[in-house]
Amino acid sequence: MSEQSKKEWLEWIKAIIIAVVLAFILRTFFFATSIVEGASMDPTLQNGERVMFNKIAYYLDEPERGDIVIIERPVKSYVKRVIGEPGDTVEIRNHQLFINGKKQHQKYLNKQAIQGTRDFGPVKVPKGKYFVMGDNRQISKDSRNGLGYVNEEDIIGKTELIVYPFNEWGVTK
Repeated sequence: MSEQSKKEWLEWIKAIIIAVVLAFILRTFFFATSIVEGASMDPTLQNGERVMFNKIAYYLDEPERGDIVIIERPVKSYVKRVIGEPGDTVEIRNHQLFINGKKQHQKYLNKQAIQGTRDFGPVKVPKGKYFVMGDNRQISKDSRNGLGYVNEEDIIGKTELIVYPFNEWGVTK
């Protein structure tokens, strides 16, 4: 093997190692993917869709009302929407969501989801916790029935993109 050929191989090996290390760093610290399981986020996200989430978003800022977040629990992760922030009072009355006494317009919900929202609360979200719900209010396991309030440290990322299936590719809302 010529000296030139050896140099080319070494350059290729270095490039591959750098690419693998960069991919590992990006995946570990910045972005990751999660698969939506079930219909609790219909119509926004569908069962089986793969979403990319931003892992550093909440190192720089805090979750905000309306964000679609990934919640890490010991057995599985959940994809839900932040409804109430720490200190908020959350109430559902006559199929309408109220935060701190103000009616919320949830443009991401369809009419069926709104009509399926049963009365709940009022409850006050404790400090350091968040109130989350799925967009498919009739069947969602969320802060109303099973997940409870979510600790800030359990929110591991903000959903940014649908990456699969390719025909659904786009920004989450």
